[in-house]
Amino acid sequence: MFERIDPRSPTPIYAQIAERVRVAVAAGELTKGDGLPSVRALATRLRVNPATVVQAYRELEQEKLVEMRQGAGTFILDMPADSRARERAAAAKRLVRGLMEDAARLGIQKEDIKKALNGELEGGR
Repeated sequence: MFERIDPRSPTPIYAQIAERVRVAVAAGELTKGDGLPSVRALATRLRVNPATVVQAYRELEQEKLVEMRQGAGTFILDMPADSRARERAAAAKRLVRGLMEDAARLGIQKEDIKKALNGELEGGR
């Protein structure tokens, strides 16, 4: 789940971690009661400061997506189906926004993006 964390990205690492959890919950990969990696384990795996992981988990806790239990870990809370659908739509929008930002940096025009996206949606033709 955390394979796509990119330390060179302009997006802070804590935000990338939180986003991956949001997407996993919205996609049903993580469900109520599932535990997240411990702060120490995830920090070690990603080679980041544990405070970075804590910041991500606290942000998710404020959103009522997870519950942090002292000494027990961090666990996914229940997310109603309509909330999951909204989060999937929001994640799709964030992906498109990131794609457009990358395309602008590369000088790719909107029409080229539309053609490429439509081609992929139609089966890679």
